[in-house]
Formats: sequence, C-alpha cells, structure tokens
Amino acid sequence: MDRTAQLIARPAEYAVAYDPTAPPGPSQVRTPHLGALHAGAVAVLEGNWTGTSTVPSRRLYPHQWSWDSAFIAIGLRHVSPQRAQTELETLLAAQWDDGRVPHIVFNPSVPLDAYFPSPDFWRSSTAGRAAGAPRTVQTSGIVQPPVHALAAWLVHRADPGLSRARGFLARVYPRLAAWHRYLLHRRDLGGGGLVSVVHPWEQGMDNAPSWDAPLARVTPAPTRSFRRADLDHGAAEDRPTDLDYGRYVRLATEYRDGGYADGGEGGGREFAVEDPSFNALLIASEHALARIAQELGATATARHARAERLTAALVERLWDPAEGMFFCRDVRGGGLIPERGVSGLVPLLLPGLPREVVTAVVRTLRGPHFGLGTTTRLVPSYDLLGEAFDPHRYWRGPAWFNTSWLLERGLRIHGRVTDADALRHAVLDTAASSDFAEYVDPHTGEACGATSFSWTAALTLDLLHGGELAQGGGDLPQGGGLVQGGGLAQGGGLAQGGGLAQGGELTQGSDLAHANDLAPGNDLARSGDWAHGGDLPQGGDLAHANDLAHGSDLARGGDLAHANDLLHSGDLAHANDLPHGGDLPHGGDLSHGGGLAHSSDWSHGGELPRANGLPPHGNDQPHNGDLAHGNEAIALKGGDQG
Repeated sequence: MDRTAQLIARPAEYAVAYDPTAPPGPSQVRTPHLGALHAGAVAVLEGNWTGTSTVPSRRLYPHQWSWDSAFIAIGLRHVSPQRAQTELETLLAAQWDDGRVPHIVFNPSVPLDAYFPSPDFWRSSTAGRAAGAPRTVQTSGIVQPPVHALAAWLVHRADPGLSRARGFLARVYPRLAAWHRYLLHRRDLGGGGLVSVVHPWEQGMDNAPSWDAPLARVTPAPTRSFRRADLDHGAAEDRPTDLDYGRYVRLATEYRDGGYADGGEGGGREFAVEDPSFNALLIASEHALARIAQELGATATARHARAERLTAALVERLWDPAEGMFFCRDVRGGGLIPERGVSGLVPLLLPGLPREVVTAVVRTLRGPHFGLGTTTRLVPSYDLLGEAFDPHRYWRGPAWFNTSWLLERGLRIHGRVTDADALRHAVLDTAASSDFAEYVDPHTGEACGATSFSWTAALTLDLLHGGELAQGGGDLPQGGGLVQGGGLAQGGGLAQGGGLAQGGELTQGSDLAHANDLAPGNDLARSGDWAHGGDLPQGGDLAHANDLAHGSDLARGGDLAHANDLLHSGDLAHANDLPHGGDLPHGGDLSHGGGLAHSSDWSHGGELPRANGLPPHGNDQPHNGDLAHGNEAIALKGGDQG
C-alpha cells in the first residue's frame, strides 16, 4: 500500500481504539485527578515564566511569541490575573509605531543560535526603522493572529478590581486599537475588506497544505543560507521540510529588505492570502475591543458594526456552501484554495454567523474529513482524507490544543453543548496523557513536538475553570470561570462523588461543563442546587440566553451580583453578596482540600486561597514601558477611538 493509501485508511484503523461517541465515564475520561491536572498545568506555566512573559517552550521556542502569549494569558488569568496582564503588557510594549504587533519579541539573554530566524536575521531596529520598529528591543517584522483584545478582555474580567486599580484596559486599549487599524488599513491587499497574511508564519499554521499552491510561486532560499535550530529539539518528521523553510526564508528576506512595507512592491507582492481563521480571530477581538471601549466610557457601536461587516465579508469571500466550510483565498493567484484545513472551521467562534453556515460547519467538523466524535480525539489540523495528510507533521494533520479550544468555544456559543462537552473532555484527557504536548496525533493522542507547552497548559486551565460561556464571545458576569484569581482550592479538583458542596471533586465525567452542564437558557437550580450535594442541574447554563447577571436565578434566591464578579481580588462578595446578603447554604468556601464546603462561607468575607503554585504578583513588571501609544493615553470619553 502506498503512503497516500495508508493515510486515507488510517482513520478507520483508529476507530476501535477511541470511541468518543460512548457516554463519558471512567472508561472514556481517563483524565487523572483534576487537582493533579490543574497543578501540572500551573507547574508548566511557572517553569516557562521569564519574569515578564512566558516562553512557549524552554528549549524549542525560547522567546515571546505573539499569539502564544494571548492564549497563555487566557489561562494564566485563573491563577494570577496580574501576571496575565503583565504577559500582554510585555508583548504590547514591543509594538511598532505603525501599529503592528510583531510575532516574536526576542529575549536578549538567549544566544543567537538558539533559534532561527534570530534577531540578526530580522534586523528590526534598522530594517524596520521606517515602519517605527522599537529601538530598545529586537523583534521579528511579521505578525500573528490578533487574539489579543479577546485575551485582554477575558483577563480584565478575571479580576476587574485589580484591572481597574492598575489601569490595565486604559493602557492597553490604545495599542490594541492601533493594532487593529494596522491590519484593517495596511493589510486589505485583496480590496474586499479582509486582512491578508504575507507569510505563512503570520497565520500561525506554518506548513498547512493551504500554503502549498501560493508558496509554489516563491523561489526557495538555498539551504546553505540558514541553519534550522528547530531540528535540534524536534524530530525532522514532525517539522516543516527544508523546502518549506527555504521558501519561508525567501519571503521573510524580501519583506525585510523592503523595509517591512506592505502592498505594492512590499510585503504581499508574491504571497498574499486571506485566511478564515486569522480574520475570524480579528472579528472576535473587534467585538472584545468594543466591550473594552464600553468599559472605559466610550461607545462600542462602531466596533460592533465593523465586526458585523467583517463577518459578512468573511462569508461572502471565503465561504463555500457546497463544501460546508471556509477556505483561504489566494489574492495573487485568484480564487479559493481547495484545501480543507482547520482554519476553515475556526469561524464557528463568531456569534454572527448565519444559522445555515453554523449547521454546515458543525456537520463538516463531525464528518469524514475531520472525524470529530467518530475517529479523532481532537480536531485535526488538516483533512483526514487529503493527500497531504500526515498525523505527525506540524500543521499537516496533527491536532493542536488552541484550535480545539477555539472550536469548543464556538460549539458552546452556538448551543452545541453536547459536542462542546465531548471536545472539552477530550482536550483535558489528551493534555494529561501527552504531558501538555505542543500537538498530538489526532487519532491516538500521541505527543508530538515539545512537551510542557505553555498554551496547552494555559488552555487546560481555562477549560478546568469552566471557560467563558456567554454568547457572543462574552463571559460569566464580571469575572469569567467559576474560580477566579485563586484557582482551584488547595490540592483538590472540583470533584469526586457528587455536587459542588460536599468537599469532593467534580466527578468522573461530570465536571463543570459536561452532562450536568451550564446549558442555554436555564437557571442554576432546578433539579439539585449547589449546597445539597447535587451537581449543577442538568442543562442549567451559566450564560447563553440567560446568564447569572441577567435574570437567571441562583436557587430561587436572586441573582449573583449583577455588577460584581464571582471573585473580586480573592473575595467572592465585594459589593453585592450572594442573594441579598445570604450565605451559600451549608457555608462552603473553596478552600482546604479541594472541596467547595469547609469552614468559611462565601458572603462573610471568606477568601479563596491563591495556593496555585504561582505567587499573586511574583516577579511581575507591570509597566515595562509606557503602554499608551505615542506616550500618552487616548481620551476615551465621548466616542469610539479607533
């Protein structure tokens, strides 16, 4: 049997080994004690922390990466909101004057030969001078997907009190607005309103088969002109080929030598692609930026309207109804690129997608090309039946945790709770069994690339904490998951044996968002409330149609702090206690041993312990340079700046 035939046959080969259609339970959810998984994820982030940011991997990726830091902050907010803020602040301090956020911020203490392309290849401070590259820090000259405003909003919601006290949103908003302006004004190379990437690395899915056709027009740089440091720490069969790398280097060299200018004879002259995932993340972040503006006293109308226009352009230019998914558009070659990649499914996270598009994307996700719920554990990065599919080679087949996290979020936003729950369990299970791998074989879950990978650990934390379940990319009222700031209480999961108030874990297969999930439109207390040993009621949702802050009851007792979050700098009740100042029945807190009920009650000043392995402030350097773009804050009152 030839290689292609072997790959096509492979999905059926694995169906017996993994049956995600079976009911979740001990035989399916092999995740160890959730407290141990939580502790392991925290340890990864602690080990990869540099003092001002988090490296994706100590050996393979020893600098700060742009979209990695956004995903890392989303998870880190649950155990140290201040460190999560610092993560984003450090990245944004390296922003260029033209608004671009570079995809790498280099650590000067790391040897030049530890990673290629190194700072002396990019020459940002000289080659990027016309574009306003910073003089005091070395960066790359290309970008990565704009997840940052979404991350900033979620980080703020984890501890609004701390965020407001530090002026976090007021300082990052001008830079995030400038970042979006750069993309929308400088990178609309196709003229249809969508952003183009000018290098495969910008989209983040470096060697995806979608790039093969446009890259074929690029003459590769000779292999003798570069040395691949990635092969020192990863198997060659898991990484892009030398031919791929030669073309990456050629594109980056020409962009650099053109002063990092966009359009015309600059970036995008040979390679310009409108990618569905990149644009979907921009839209999600534009909605988040609207919420940030509103929090700061500005109007959000223009940003929400822009997000809606971008969603319409995405459907118009990249949607293929016959195939039931989105495709990349080759701006230089013309037309859609007929390769089915996970990027074409990521727009599911957008709340404004037409219903028929949502239905078709979910059908494709579960169908034979991606196999979710039938033959694969996590969402593969490429078509299982495609000729280029390889279960181990980077973005040509392996499953990645960030894309599965995005799709879990999208499924939940659109009310596909059962599918979201199954994917959530699979992510947690696979993160545990793979030692927080960079990516995995989509069928077996075998670890590929680096282990102890930061965004895998961070997104595991986010799913352990329940994530952010509100419709439209929002979150739980003013605070996000069920356990903010202090994380899971000392040493225990949320679980073993039953409900949230009996001092156990969250049971095998019945955690915060599974069968007893927080489902669309229901109250928290119908068939069993928190304080009497029952799980969260079946189908009860924290946030989709009704959330806690907008009319849903907490066991017939009133709402849960309309203006305040669940955990405000450690305390549950800041200004508004649980229903009308009453205690949670049986007086449970989140401390000591992992249970929810022990000694002090939530509404009498009992704090949630931090005890997560990360100090509350650690070595944070919260400012790391003036984050107000142009050294002065934008006046936000009275209008939408951006």
